[in-house]
Amino acid sequence: MTLFGNDNVDRGIKREERSSIVIAGNMNVGKTTLFSKMCKKNRVDFNLPGNTVTAAKGHIRGTDKSALDTPGIFSIFSKSEDARISRDIFLLQEHGEKIEGVIIVADAKNMKRSIALTLQFAEYGLPMLLNINMIDEAASRGIAINFIRLGEILGIDVCPTVARDGIGVSKLISKINGMKVPKKLTEPPPRLKQFLEISSKLLAPADIPPKALAILLLVDDNAVEKYVKKKFGISVLEQLKFLSTEYQNEEHQPCNISFMNMYHNRAEEIVDEVQTVEPPTQNPLFLKFGDWCTGFSTGIPIALVILFFLYLFVGLFGATFLVDTINKTAFQGFLIPFITKLMESVPSPFIRDMMVDPDYGILPTGVFLALGLVTPVLLCFYMAFGLLEDSGYLPRISILLNKVFMKMGLNGKGVIPMLLGFSCVTMAILTTRMLDTEKEKNIATFLLILGMPCAPLLAVMLVILGNMPLSASITVFGLIFGQIFVAGFLADKILPGEKPRFLMEIPAMRVPKPLQIIKTSVSKTFFFMKEAVPVFILASLFIFLFERMGGLSVLEHISEPVIKNFMGLPAESVQVFIKTIIRRESGATEIERLAGTYDGVQIVVNLLVMTFLSPCMNATIVIFKERGSKIAIAIISTVMLYSAVIGSIVNHACRIFGITFT
Repeated sequence: MTLFGNDNVDRGIKREERSSIVIAGNMNVGKTTLFSKMCKKNRVDFNLPGNTVTAAKGHIRGTDKSALDTPGIFSIFSKSEDARISRDIFLLQEHGEKIEGVIIVADAKNMKRSIALTLQFAEYGLPMLLNINMIDEAASRGIAINFIRLGEILGIDVCPTVARDGIGVSKLISKINGMKVPKKLTEPPPRLKQFLEISSKLLAPADIPPKALAILLLVDDNAVEKYVKKKFGISVLEQLKFLSTEYQNEEHQPCNISFMNMYHNRAEEIVDEVQTVEPPTQNPLFLKFGDWCTGFSTGIPIALVILFFLYLFVGLFGATFLVDTINKTAFQGFLIPFITKLMESVPSPFIRDMMVDPDYGILPTGVFLALGLVTPVLLCFYMAFGLLEDSGYLPRISILLNKVFMKMGLNGKGVIPMLLGFSCVTMAILTTRMLDTEKEKNIATFLLILGMPCAPLLAVMLVILGNMPLSASITVFGLIFGQIFVAGFLADKILPGEKPRFLMEIPAMRVPKPLQIIKTSVSKTFFFMKEAVPVFILASLFIFLFERMGGLSVLEHISEPVIKNFMGLPAESVQVFIKTIIRRESGATEIERLAGTYDGVQIVVNLLVMTFLSPCMNATIVIFKERGSKIAIAIISTVMLYSAVIGSIVNHACRIFGITFT
């Protein structure tokens, strides 16, 4: 028998890497997110012998170990198949897998249940790490945890993280080789203690601590019974089953219930010692405001006002003022001229252009674009998002708009990335991380790419349409908004996956903590840019080489018949669309310059195609980074084809019905 029932399942993972770390935790604690951050490559799915629930295995980056991602559970004593997976995975050493330790992923907002699970897994006597995840969400609820004291009580390292954003993951990985066996923290009642002592003598020696085996025998774990029979023989198993039956008959309640109570009581004592919760404000006006936010008649006006200020801060201040100021002063005013002059000493024109070419160079379009455009916008978003989350408003607007977004395959959480797409599509794609399922993330990304004009493009659209009849604005924005709902509805029906469940805790309204919000925002921005900048550099290098090999000229030549014959646009539009793909600001500037040479229909078609066309290079890079190459290619291909089709339909419809927009 192979470990996974499949001889080929270890493809991509070296055969000699048989030491594994089990990742376990309650449901919805970010366990799989942490696994994905720790094991970016070589992930394979498997089924344990005798189980149908799928788990995952992957190589932990920077180590010689693998991670085993187990299903989320409430307790190892549960009768569910997920719980059996979490118990039985420690028996894999019978199939050649060496389990070296356990990482328990805890939800910082619900420490009691996570600590109780930690105490249960501690019975296996293996080295452990406690990962306290979602510390940012806990802070927004006024929850503070003394990580140092918690580590002292448990006798193991405690590592806080925000796994979704990669914060703290590298530090957690660095602690794996130094994992410690936790202290003995639970004292069983006398009758149970007697049973465990007798059982331990019968089960020694074993690969798994006898106490853990004895406890699992009391909850009728079939896999453990098979293990004991194979390891110690049928007579030992029968003795233990007799003792366990005798013990169970003397108990007033099922053993799994009494065990869970024992561990939860001890967990409550530990949490009371290491956690403090700031009481919510008792200001009656503040509390009343929280109620107004969820009512339809009052919630909609409040939401519109807040989203307007959100747009002002992120869209205008961040994406316009801050970006322009940084670019003009730091990059265009100093760094670009300085580095350009410095590169003059390089004898090769090719190398000079590769580094500092204003349109395709690595520094201007890769490093400086990432630092000067993405960083300030992302920082502003995290600050605004943190303010909404810390105050308790975010769950309320999600509840308010949940029914509308459910029609598009999303739930109320989807309102934030969709609306922020009007300031910066790149940043909005990043915020899809807050959505729960891959289906929701894919739908939201698709809708953002399909029809969200970012702030620079929207500004130019408003200027151009302002000089045209009202019918032009109604056509452009009517098609943009209408197709978002239609596309979302169709995507929900076509894409596989369950309907999104909307389960959200509603915390009390609180007065936000500005310093904590700024600190968290800076950390999240730093960790994202740490991962993103190398990707931007590689993408810029690819675009530069593609242009130098004549790829852009060939692309322009190939697309010209479609643009002229089907869309009815002048040849200059080819350059507009190419510049739009590279950078939307560049395309927006070009269409503004050429608008005087277009007729009314051509302007409307051009604006629609620019909106529906593949996003700028920044957003494209982020799509590949966030969604993966297969999903990214599918989304971008669909959107580019759609933009050509809708442009052609609008052009021919207007010509047939004599609509001129003049």
